[in-house]
Amino acid sequence: MRNKRMQKIHFYSYDRKCTLKDRKKLKIFIESLFAREKKKLGTLAYIFCSDEHLLGINKEFLKHDFYTDVITFDLSSSKNEIEAEVYLSIDRVKENAKQAGVTFTEEIHRVVFHGALHLCGYKDKKSTEIDLMRQAEKKYLNLYFR
Repeated sequence: MRNKRMQKIHFYSYDRKCTLKDRKKLKIFIESLFAREKKKLGTLAYIFCSDEHLLGINKEFLKHDFYTDVITFDLSSSKNEIEAEVYLSIDRVKENAKQAGVTFTEEIHRVVFHGALHLCGYKDKKSTEIDLMRQAEKKYLNLYFR
């Protein structure tokens, strides 16, 4: 009997569906992102939801009363292996794609990578941190879509 490789990355729909083309390729790529960043990945769940659901999470857990496209929760019990959940608002991603003049496909991948990059230690509060985060997002988008 052949051993099936344990899935480390999972995609779930809460109250919004997200059709990602070639999920297997994306999962392998996200694992490679963690390897490139020298981080050990345990399990990572991406949960696709609505603006309203993510606003509720933002209010409850972060005490922020505004819409956002992504919230990342590091649930790791040790520094050695990352266990996490990443919530993405499909509504916000669609709106951001329109405003930025990019496709939904590009924007959803940017946000997926953004959540992973937070888990790798990237921050986005100060302008210097935002610059580094944007550079990393672009790097991984280019690698993924080349």
